[in-house]
Amino acid sequence: MNEKTLELKLREGVKKLGGLALKYTSSTHTGMPDRLVLMPGEFTYFVELKSTGKKPTRIQEQAIKQLEALNYEVWVIDEQDKLNDFLNYIAE
Repeated sequence: MNEKTLELKLREGVKKLGGLALKYTSSTHTGMPDRLVLMPGEFTYFVELKSTGKKPTRIQEQAIKQLEALNYEVWVIDEQDKLNDFLNYIAE
């Protein structure tokens, strides 16, 4: 599955759950995940979307590690099953 399709499904799924999946870019910090997911109750997640089988780049991995060190949850999603897992997780 390609990244754009996963991104669309992520946005739709998060919206159905009452949240926002905002496109996230930083002009000063490269490698940040694609989407910032905000859910009711002050729950925040970062999501990096990839085409099936693709992995984050080295600079993306560094950004993910920095976010995780700050106790943010970062999900890398490259297939429908992982997207389903994420949506089920945030729905709980």
